[in-house]
Amino acid sequence: MNKEKRIRYLGFDDFWFVIIGIIILSFITDYLFNNSFANYPLHIAITQWCFSLFFSACNWSVLRGVMIALRKRYPSFQDNLKRIGLVFLASICTVLIVDLFGNVLISSIYGDDYHPMSKAKILLPILIISTMIMAIYEAVYFYARLEKFIREEEQAKQVIITAKLDALRNQAQPHFLFNSLNTLRDIIDHDSKDDARNFVNKLSDVYRFILDTGNANLVPLRDELIFAKAYIHIQSERFGDNLKLDWDINDSFLDKSVIPMSLQLLLENAIKHNVISRAKPLTILVKVEDNNLIVENKIQPKSTQLPSTKLGLKNIEKRYSLISDKVSSVVNNGEKFTVSIPLLNSINNSHAYTHS
Repeated sequence: MNKEKRIRYLGFDDFWFVIIGIIILSFITDYLFNNSFANYPLHIAITQWCFSLFFSACNWSVLRGVMIALRKRYPSFQDNLKRIGLVFLASICTVLIVDLFGNVLISSIYGDDYHPMSKAKILLPILIISTMIMAIYEAVYFYARLEKFIREEEQAKQVIITAKLDALRNQAQPHFLFNSLNTLRDIIDHDSKDDARNFVNKLSDVYRFILDTGNANLVPLRDELIFAKAYIHIQSERFGDNLKLDWDINDSFLDKSVIPMSLQLLLENAIKHNVISRAKPLTILVKVEDNNLIVENKIQPKSTQLPSTKLGLKNIEKRYSLISDKVSSVVNNGEKFTVSIPLLNSINNSHAYTHS
């Protein structure tokens, strides 16, 4: 077989393992049963060693062929015990058959000069050695298949996670559009057409940013801040000085990562569900604490709530659960509403899968 097939059916390329193994095995068997190089002249010792080499090569080759045939027939993990049992049975049969026909062949060539060893003396040790060699093959094959199985399972998980993240990411964008249209409706109702036109222009800039993030599942905090501030700039067209943002983020955290639109969704949530007026201005605090991005605001509930899809916070929670073992948290103590989302190291985060 070629190298590719050896790796497929044996778990590794055993070319040199076979050659070196047969030579070593022949010296071991010769030493155990004849010790030819110590007991005979050199030319006789070489002849006796060649007999050991012949039997070793035959046993190894036949058992290897049987083992490959059984792996083709019984490839699954469920067939392991059946296959290993058949390999052991094949080992016994092979040792007996090779010994029988090998002795007949060599006797026909050398006649009375060839004296085969006692069956009881040789067959059991040869069977033990053959079983050990087959055990090495099985161990390597099992490890190679297990590694392949784990790798394929991990790839399947990545495909599933990517699909779920795509669904959640596509869910977040219509959610943003839905709330933006509600805001636009309010502007049309209460402000001039010019204000509505400016809002639409700035909204298009924000959507350009959303498109630029592409299919990334994580973005640097610095980019998310740019997006969030652009969103707040849009909202300032509507609320003016009644909406205030307190940014408390050290530059050392800007290279950390968050899921795209997470900060914007939290700001949008605060704006949507709280009164913002001259009498009750809304201040939103955005800070980093204990490697978490925190958005906090005083609760100022509206008397009439806008329609809610209730997707924003759940979307963030689900997306974090798919790419990290860290979780977001929501605290409502009746006076303040606080959401905390973890800052991630995108390079070192083994759970984060991105695609383009």
